[in-house]
Amino acid sequence: MVAGVAAAEATALLAAAGWYAYELFSGSPVLSFWGAIFTLALLLAFSAWLYAVAVFLYRGFRWTRAAALVAQLFVLTIGVPTMTSGLVLAGLVMLVPAVTAIVLLFTNKVVSHASRTGSAPPAL
Repeated sequence: MVAGVAAAEATALLAAAGWYAYELFSGSPVLSFWGAIFTLALLLAFSAWLYAVAVFLYRGFRWTRAAALVAQLFVLTIGVPTMTSGLVLAGLVMLVPAVTAIVLLFTNKVVSHASRTGSAPPAL
């Protein structure tokens, strides 16, 4: 379930990056073109990272719980100011999945599932 939330967030982030790229390359005015390209690269990189976290969390790797928690905390730092600045719906769209994922990350079922440390190195 928590891997699905992370994958859904990665998909939403990828859609936001696509919209951002469309606006950027369709001629919308920007202060700094290369700054906008850098922002687009960050959106794409974070989306790819979140997809990787979702896949490896689904597979049960231990490190993904910390990575997913950090991602959710980033979403909270954007969602809370968004909601308090008057964009309540947009803030809730960010906050509800993030809080859900944080709660699920600490359930016994997820903790026991995400206990795999990796495979042993190959023997010579």
